[in-house]
Amino acid sequence: MSTESNITVPDGLTLHTENTSHILLESNKAFLNPVQEFNRDLSVACIKVWSEELNRAKEERWRQNQEKKAKKLKDGTSKKRKVETEGAHGPEEPLKAAVASDVGLPESESSIGPQTNSPEPYKFVLLEALSATGLRSIRYAKEIPLLKYVIANDLSPSATAAMKRNIEINDLGPSPATSLSPGSSGKVRINEGDACTLMYSHREEKNRVDVVDLDPYGTAAPFIDAAVQCVKDGGLLCVTCTDLSVLATTNYPEKCFSNYGGVPVKAEYCHEAALRLVLHTLSTSASRYGRYIEPLVSLSIDFYVRIFVRVKSAPLEVKKALTKTSAYYICSTCQSFYEQPLGKVVAKPSAAGNINYLFKIQYGPAVTEKCPECESALHMAGPMWSGPLHDSNFVTKVLEHVEANQDKYGTAVRMKGMLNVAQEELHVPFYFTPAKVASFFHCTTPPLEDIASALLHAGHKISRSHACAGSLKTTAMRADIHSVFRSWIKLNPVKMENISETSPARRLLSKGPSFIANFERHPDSVTPSGKMKLVRYQENPTSHWGPGTKAAGGSKRKRGKDDI
Repeated sequence: MSTESNITVPDGLTLHTENTSHILLESNKAFLNPVQEFNRDLSVACIKVWSEELNRAKEERWRQNQEKKAKKLKDGTSKKRKVETEGAHGPEEPLKAAVASDVGLPESESSIGPQTNSPEPYKFVLLEALSATGLRSIRYAKEIPLLKYVIANDLSPSATAAMKRNIEINDLGPSPATSLSPGSSGKVRINEGDACTLMYSHREEKNRVDVVDLDPYGTAAPFIDAAVQCVKDGGLLCVTCTDLSVLATTNYPEKCFSNYGGVPVKAEYCHEAALRLVLHTLSTSASRYGRYIEPLVSLSIDFYVRIFVRVKSAPLEVKKALTKTSAYYICSTCQSFYEQPLGKVVAKPSAAGNINYLFKIQYGPAVTEKCPECESALHMAGPMWSGPLHDSNFVTKVLEHVEANQDKYGTAVRMKGMLNVAQEELHVPFYFTPAKVASFFHCTTPPLEDIASALLHAGHKISRSHACAGSLKTTAMRADIHSVFRSWIKLNPVKMENISETSPARRLLSKGPSFIANFERHPDSVTPSGKMKLVRYQENPTSHWGPGTKAAGGSKRKRGKDDI
């Protein structure tokens, strides 16, 4: 295994080390952003946990299959086979031969009753469509035990040349003994070509891969159609989008619609809306091919979103995607939102005990022309994903893995903090911050724990949101949140003379609370992650940090004579 001390660094190159992986960088030739180490750490952890869960599920199915077959033989359902095999195997071994024939094992590995042997661990194949320097693929190959090999692709000749160099210094290329063997190309296998062409070549069921990782500079939209087709049933799709100027602002609604099939949100919860827009694109793209998504982890991080979804095939679940998609009416002033689902499902049990699902259109609109709270204009957002952002059980397993392997991740502290918040996050759309809502009322900002306590005393649930520091998610309607603030204003009056007669704040303040909020400290007002004193919201990692600049030179392949 190569170490930093025994790597020779040629002139004009610099050595970059991340965890146990080393790469040689040539300035402006292949793209690498060191700030994204958190993204890579999180990806390694999520894929490792997913692969372990997949392996456990396959082992369990194998054991159940073996037990059924052994029970079938024990109950005498193979008596005819016993008679036929008695002459060939002798009177002492007929049942053993029958077991071997039935389960497809050699006679030496079969036995009557429960099987004591176990199957080989399932090794999976991962395709990284846009590899650049190859650092991510190298880390996957070195840090995930159940990985069979990685297909590392890039269109740029300079990037593939850098990948080849980096794979060699990490000892991940083909060994001399196997380099001549057909189909053996090392644990990281380089492909130079168009990402979509490569993924489309794997869309036949027999050629599909287990995991697809999309980490482009900018939007992943052009690659999603190919990605959802080339991943196996039950496989993992990992997607990064760094174009938050499109996803999380209303500066380019036409671009957001063309890339993601929806319009963004102009509100403080725009980063959660960005996640839901990308999930909507994944869901609709998968649905075209009879597939559906299960979001495992969906995070808004720094300047990008990172999403992990499981892709499966099931006609009924594809139909249910309609009920997990909504448009939203967003108030242009107080940022209240009103959900308009695109459809609904009615479950009707039949006389035989089966459940029939009837899918129907959803009537609307969900709100009047003006905002009911402040009478301001509304703008449309979406359609976007309205289902859960995370699988809480999966997040818990990733968190347990990180806590048990903190020394293996350079950003383990931040990973623990963000995953703890995501684990407890309510499966409801959008968050709010007390400071922002207080600005609509022109009142002093109440403490976060006071607002949380008032909502809990009123019978609602609360949680924090990973996407914004000082935020809350709740099952309460926005009108109930405003009632809490109106109760707060009764205790902390607003100077009305400082508010314009035409201000929307006057319309908000003209209404009384629908209930009197109780601000006495509730025992659950501080969430479990808040009690741990974790680093939940990261400060800027470096000066002038951000998505970086796109690699220049060699990013596009020159057209050859044969291409004309």
